[in-house]
Amino acid sequence: MSQPGLFAEPKDTHSKSFDAHTPLAERMRPRDLDEIFGQEEIVGPGAPLRAAIDNDTVGSLLLWGPPGSGKTTLARVVAHRTKAYFVPYSAVLSGVKEIRAVMQDAERQRKLHGKKTILFVDEIHRFNKAQQDAFLPHVESGNVILIGATTENPSFEVNAALLSRCRVVILRQLEPKDLVEVMRRALADKERGFGAREIEVEPDALGWLARQANGDGRFVLNVLEVAVAAKPKGTILLGDLERVIQRKALLYDKSGEEHFNIISALHKSLRNSDPDAGLYWLARMLEAGEDPLYVARRLVRFASEDVGLADPQALSVAMAAKEAFHFIGPPEGKLALAQAVVYLATAPKSNAIYRAYREAADDALKEATEPVPLQLRNPVTKPMKSWGYGRGYQYAHDFEEKITDMECLPESLASKVYYHPSDEGFEEDLRERIKTVQKRRKKLKKESH
Repeated sequence: MSQPGLFAEPKDTHSKSFDAHTPLAERMRPRDLDEIFGQEEIVGPGAPLRAAIDNDTVGSLLLWGPPGSGKTTLARVVAHRTKAYFVPYSAVLSGVKEIRAVMQDAERQRKLHGKKTILFVDEIHRFNKAQQDAFLPHVESGNVILIGATTENPSFEVNAALLSRCRVVILRQLEPKDLVEVMRRALADKERGFGAREIEVEPDALGWLARQANGDGRFVLNVLEVAVAAKPKGTILLGDLERVIQRKALLYDKSGEEHFNIISALHKSLRNSDPDAGLYWLARMLEAGEDPLYVARRLVRFASEDVGLADPQALSVAMAAKEAFHFIGPPEGKLALAQAVVYLATAPKSNAIYRAYREAADDALKEATEPVPLQLRNPVTKPMKSWGYGRGYQYAHDFEEKITDMECLPESLASKVYYHPSDEGFEEDLRERIKTVQKRRKKLKKESH
């Protein structure tokens, strides 16, 4: 049996009435494609998706975008334009059993009434593989048009079989100018917004709020609604909005893609010797609630991977920053991390250690596991000495310049060179030292023969 009230004609939002308790963001939800701000590349005139919607040839979609960019709105507009049944579905509250029930009803509706069903699944990334797989046969058969919305990269969060059957539509983060227009429309609209009231908002205040929102249209409308409730007449000033939000909510998900995007931005800014960008991305993470010790660990990694022996002090600075934060905690401890960021950004760069270790590790894993040369083995017992352990060992301190011609690598890797110092910082000195050692060792080998 169909679930009561599950299927419904898409509501005509042009004539929809709202009660006093309907949030402003819901009242001002765009009713058609022309009312959608900031997504002209995908729904503007001439855009492929716009053409598919106009021609009623829309297939299954995955809408990927940040919060408040219009994913749910676009799904509802598609349903209205195509005159399909619109079924909103919760990825949080439903399992495979519920999915199958919905699919059976969709098939029945198609046979009885010849109408398509658009199944809108918000936060589709929360479904596990089994739940996602349950959609496949019904998407393939055409019983449903699946529109999934996600704030996470679908390449990581949606299984390959379902991903291949859907078109991924990327909604961009709304720009401040788009958000200002969203608010102006709400202030001017007499039916759904505040146009019938004596309300104005200082232009600078609108721009400020738009910059605080991280592209979230729902956020600006919610703040505007609270500000109007607190000051129902007159002009709303910047201070009024500041009191409403108190603190900017940074777009950041410690377990999602934005986490990896921002730590990547920090790492690459330091690699590019840009201390200002490094400080900005550091602040974005810390002020959004990232674990400072996670950041500290990444700085320690950077010190070896991207600075290395071009500045041996870099690793000490990174470790000291980690210990300093651990010792004094926030907020003062953030300054230690900031100090390390500036130091690492301005330090000479070399990935010679990184490349050397990767090459050595590659040989260690792929080459035959040769025994340690006898001259390097420690003859701790008489039998071991009789077996040749330690035979041929040359004690470097007994030789001029503390250098011998003894081979320390396995036979198949003899004379292999992994570490190639750059000409940056201290590595330039190391390069000259290594050249001196190599010349001395070559001379010793020649004399021994």
